[in-house]
Amino acid sequence: MNAFENVLNQFRDTAARNDGTAFAALFTPNGTYDDGFFGIHTGRTSIAGMLNRFHEGGRDFWWDFFEPVLDGVRGYARYRFGYRSKLPDIEGRPIAFEGMSRFLFEDGLIADYSEVFDRGVAFSQLGFAPEKIAKLLARFAVEQNAKSGFRDRMIPQCAEIDGKNPVHLAKTVIAP
Repeated sequence: MNAFENVLNQFRDTAARNDGTAFAALFTPNGTYDDGFFGIHTGRTSIAGMLNRFHEGGRDFWWDFFEPVLDGVRGYARYRFGYRSKLPDIEGRPIAFEGMSRFLFEDGLIADYSEVFDRGVAFSQLGFAPEKIAKLLARFAVEQNAKSGFRDRMIPQCAEIDGKNPVHLAKTVIAP
């Protein structure tokens, strides 16, 4: 087993057992975890708190990583993630989805973690109404498109689409 696979196993195991201290210790002191549901958390205390939020809404967590690759600084791995809900009205319902993780390392610790997955798949399994899913996904789209890599490309495209008022489309698609 290589060092990256060892980190993935520790990441998975500490997350599944809600060991926030051990989970956060995998990160640099000012490391960042960008979670697809709970947002960006920076610092070990914040990351440990975010992990606790996982377990407030779920139990019996599992996280399987596949096809890990590491270039020495950046690591990527596909994953399947699941748990049983603790939410009222859906207690015990299995929730699962797949995604891709990205790790940036400094001195053998995670400096930055982010992930991509289809939130709609999870929201649907949680029993969210289609209107709520649409509202949540629209909010995530606005947040994504507000990032500089998107914003810089989207505003000129909005001008081409709207023709008359690029600001109107930018506010609804990009960000207020």
